[in-house]
Amino acid sequence: MMTFKQLEALYWVVQLGGFSQAAHKLHTSTSAVSKRVQELEGSFDLELFDRSQRTARLTEKGEEMFVLAKKLLEHRDAAIDQIGKSEVIERRVRIGVTEFTAMTWLHRLVDAIQRYYPKVTIEPDVDASGNLKEKLLADELDLVLVPDVFAEAHLPSHVVGEFSSVWMCKPGFVEPGKAFRLHELASRRLLLQGSRSGAGMAHNSWMKSLGVQPSNVIIVNNLVAMIGLTASGLGIGCMPEKCLAPMVANGSLMVIPCTPTPPMMKYVAMYKGDQRSTLISSIVMLSQECCDFSRMFEISSRGHSVDALG
Repeated sequence: MMTFKQLEALYWVVQLGGFSQAAHKLHTSTSAVSKRVQELEGSFDLELFDRSQRTARLTEKGEEMFVLAKKLLEHRDAAIDQIGKSEVIERRVRIGVTEFTAMTWLHRLVDAIQRYYPKVTIEPDVDASGNLKEKLLADELDLVLVPDVFAEAHLPSHVVGEFSSVWMCKPGFVEPGKAFRLHELASRRLLLQGSRSGAGMAHNSWMKSLGVQPSNVIIVNNLVAMIGLTASGLGIGCMPEKCLAPMVANGSLMVIPCTPTPPMMKYVAMYKGDQRSTLISSIVMLSQECCDFSRMFEISSRGHSVDALG
């Protein structure tokens, strides 16, 4: 799936003449910019840059992609500008988000909405995915950002991002360095999210499809609680990988090598089909731009970024 983040990476690498310059422009790391370009190349199975050169020189197909990226980014900016006339829209928007979104990138989304729509009042509702869907159907919410686990024809959805999960435990809880099969882990005590959680629904369905039935499970419906209980040695948790990397680095958690790996979790923006508006469409687009599950408890752009888990 081609994303605006990937197109932005390509555009600024070319415009500024290098990956590090693009990373500085996009307020991210050089490795993140490189990964986005590689993902874009992988989507079309082609090389955008001639890597035999010391400078960031485009291939012929890369030139074509750059022109396309420039046009698409211009169209995106024009669309946001057109539907983001602050003097026209003055209303409240009720947005339902999961705990994980609230812990990672909700602040970026709120900042972006307020930047384009200063007269719009944002009312976030943090709850489990199943509850958020029910609130959306009951017209208690205008838009929800949840894992892609609900197949509802009358609830249009648009992918905004994704993240990977891994099995983690307190160091020493299992044999260090040992690679496990999923059915082996299932014989240990597992900490899993419940049926109201989108991630819990996805992981439970995935294990069931593989014929794996955990014998000792503790249901933990709060992600912060799951992190704390896993780090304390209560059991093995299936948790988001990138944002917990600092806890792995400082020895609070340990990643357990296991095959097969948990499936990638896609997040979508959902709304009722009969209530779509230009404002909701714009917020969906901004969600795609802001979605980033790689850091938790990061202060918004108005302050300095900190990593509360580091």
